[in-house]
Amino acid sequence: MESRHPLDPLIAAADRALRAVFAPAHASRPVPGAPPDAANAASAGAPNAAGHTSASPSTANATGQSGAAPYTANVAAHTGASPGTASAAGHTASAADTADVCVALTEAQRRESAALMRVNHAGEVAAQALYHGQALVSRSPATREVLLKAAREEADHLAWCETRLKELGSRPSLLNPLWYCGSFAIGALAAAAGDRTSLGFVVETERQVEGHLDEHLARLPTGDTRSRAILNVMRADEIGHGAAAKMAGASELPAPVRVLMRHAARVMTTAAYWI
Repeated sequence: MESRHPLDPLIAAADRALRAVFAPAHASRPVPGAPPDAANAASAGAPNAAGHTSASPSTANATGQSGAAPYTANVAAHTGASPGTASAAGHTASAADTADVCVALTEAQRRESAALMRVNHAGEVAAQALYHGQALVSRSPATREVLLKAAREEADHLAWCETRLKELGSRPSLLNPLWYCGSFAIGALAAAAGDRTSLGFVVETERQVEGHLDEHLARLPTGDTRSRAILNVMRADEIGHGAAAKMAGASELPAPVRVLMRHAARVMTTAAYWI
């Protein structure tokens, strides 16, 4: 077996850091919600996956099937596309589900959605940094794999939030390099205390992220079903990351550490909302 150079882990960590902060994000899964271009194609009478055309606008789910008519939103003026309605699983919602969201996003609502998605994008940058820092210092290959698997799914979230920000005519946080560096250091410090503590850090992080996402889902404009679909899938993934860490042997963090984590997260979310 070929031996690894002692610097290989550091080189790999640096590569992951540069990609997470500066390279365009790429997702391994489709963006939740009906893609705007698919909705446009349907409204133009373009063939769907089954080869049939649609005479009226409709949303498309992940398999390309058409569903309920999409809502009209001012976001189309910024993206050239009309978002559709979709559930967290990527399927179109029923008429009853969408009856109260067939409204236009005002400029104020678009700004609010963009600010919330910028916070979520910054959170995903920080999440990847935490897991990268923890993976670098972790002692067990099994723990390292749990962390890197979670980081790969966070990369999906990063790409989804980035896509949605572009659709909303906005940008990521200008402080993303700061969020990455700070979170990487925190992750490495947590892992230095041992794998069980490191996994406990994952459990607590994801518990707090779930709370942030619940708050954002409550604050999103009613008509922004595209962002809502993204956040719902992200929430399910975060719950899964916490459960996997718990099953891998996570230990409960002391209460003062949990409080400190909440305060640190609040600083980041508040700053990223505006900057």
